[in-house]
Amino acid sequence: MRKIRTLFCCLLLGIVALEISNAQVAKLPTQWTKTAMKAEVPFPEYPRPQLRRNDWMCLNGPWDYAGGPHVASAQDPQQPIAFGGKVEQILVPYCPESILSGIERKQEINMWYRRSVEIPSSWSGKLVILHFDAVDHHATVFVNGQRVGTHAGGYDAFSINITPFLKAGANTLVVAAHDPNDGRTPSGKNGPRGDYTFTSGIWQTVWLEPVNKNYISNIRVTPELANSRLKVQVNAGTAKVSAVARIGKKAIATAAGETGVAFYIPIKNPRLWSPDDPFLYDLTLSLQDETGKITDEVTSYFGMRDIRLGEVNGVIRPLLNNEFVMQVGLLDQGYWPDGILTAPTDAALKYDVEFTKRAGYNLIRKHMKTEPQRFYYWADKLGLLVWQDMPAIWYQHEDTARVRANFRREFKNIIDDHYNSPSIVAWVPFNENWGAFDVREITDWTKRYDPSRLVNGNSGFNNNPGYQQAYGDPGNGDFVDTHIYIGPNDASVPDAKRAASLGEFGGLGLYVRGHMWPVENNAYDYEPTKAALTDRYILLMNQVEQLMKYKGLSVAIYTQTTDVEHEVNGLLTYDRAFEKMEVKRIQEVNQAVIQESKKMNTGKVVPLR
Repeated sequence: MRKIRTLFCCLLLGIVALEISNAQVAKLPTQWTKTAMKAEVPFPEYPRPQLRRNDWMCLNGPWDYAGGPHVASAQDPQQPIAFGGKVEQILVPYCPESILSGIERKQEINMWYRRSVEIPSSWSGKLVILHFDAVDHHATVFVNGQRVGTHAGGYDAFSINITPFLKAGANTLVVAAHDPNDGRTPSGKNGPRGDYTFTSGIWQTVWLEPVNKNYISNIRVTPELANSRLKVQVNAGTAKVSAVARIGKKAIATAAGETGVAFYIPIKNPRLWSPDDPFLYDLTLSLQDETGKITDEVTSYFGMRDIRLGEVNGVIRPLLNNEFVMQVGLLDQGYWPDGILTAPTDAALKYDVEFTKRAGYNLIRKHMKTEPQRFYYWADKLGLLVWQDMPAIWYQHEDTARVRANFRREFKNIIDDHYNSPSIVAWVPFNENWGAFDVREITDWTKRYDPSRLVNGNSGFNNNPGYQQAYGDPGNGDFVDTHIYIGPNDASVPDAKRAASLGEFGGLGLYVRGHMWPVENNAYDYEPTKAALTDRYILLMNQVEQLMKYKGLSVAIYTQTTDVEHEVNGLLTYDRAFEKMEVKRIQEVNQAVIQESKKMNTGKVVPLR
């Protein structure tokens, strides 16, 4: 009996130990962690809302995996490795550094992925396009042992036509990803001088799509409010294009054109997109051959909005739809304790946008990273302005011909990827002089390449990392932008050509036991309670309002949406489980400041450009 009791106790202790072990595996789980871990196909949603087709196949889920500094180099290999013996499994699209991936190892450097896929018979006669929404950083793709394409860039999407390499039945896909994390490619906080856990390898959705031989590879839509029209350009082989704009199922306008040449859809009495009314029109684009047969059709959406500088009672300010609206935002770094750079689910991705909106903000500054297309879809749909940062390089003065070219190429690709989102109103090439080079030239280039948006060339030019000389204020672009912690006093004032922005301020911390990353936690300053932190925030926003009214301030971005690893200065804890401020009071003061800004439009408003 004693032996049986002893055995039972050992089994019970083993079960308890297993439960404890499983609980400890996720250092700080979110409400979405279990759902993500159990998903057969993570992120099953169509990943590209602005160029959508009905037929596709999601390749997220378990892949065979081999990784680490001791496996075969994944840097531009000519052949795939042989996956022998017991093979690890990784859950794509979560990076191998994350708990959600099932790997959770740091600095893998070399990563090899493999899975089998059968092409549906209904795709016969079609081209099969393999899409990667993000792989960090150098990717080489093999199909059935043959090398089919490569890509360099951790934040931009790429696609490969794999049709010639497919066969009947099972096909083997192998992806080699190489990421030295050496600071010589755009990496932001994800680099060697970044603050947080690295992300490597596949970290956004992988998917297949069948298309006809002449298909729409890309579209570019630009609202033109002054002319009540939408500018459209469709990239495809030579063909005619027809376009239909809709409100729901009702067609409100049509137009026709040719691929590669811009044409216009008239939008009479346009309903303007704004955070107060994030109205989106639906758009259908069709390719037609010489007989009039439709060879491809995609659905999309667009928002009619305009962003530019103007004079408001003699002060340079940003105008949204020809009116000044104070941009009150959050610095949003988009990190997760379970997925790192990848949100655990689409619902989690949406949650951060919804919370920001609920807290009364009208702006997100997406800091040092990009997001999946669906993040911008939620910002478009729910109504939040977005400032999009370019992830920094760190060692811009080393091997400059290669390193700087990498930055310029990836920055252009990022603009192309996200050009169509009405929520994005500003590009931010550099932050606090990190990796800064040719700032004036790159700011001017950005403005030329996308004149439909504002450009903040060097946000927080008053700050600088100690390991390099500061570039400082480029003197051009659309904003004079300083970062002040705690602030907001001493924020920028507008000059004769640029609006004043407080690109970062605040950073007030609150410790919340049970909801912190297991490291030494810090912030710029601290408050002891939720109520005290809320009071302090309201004081700061009252000061922001004074700067807006009497010093010409037009943008104020508080640090930050959530805690991130060692930082405890978020409105939310890192696991998104605890609201660290009284959100209703935060919403009220934010909206009060925004409403005060709108009253300034009763004076003289003169749009520029």
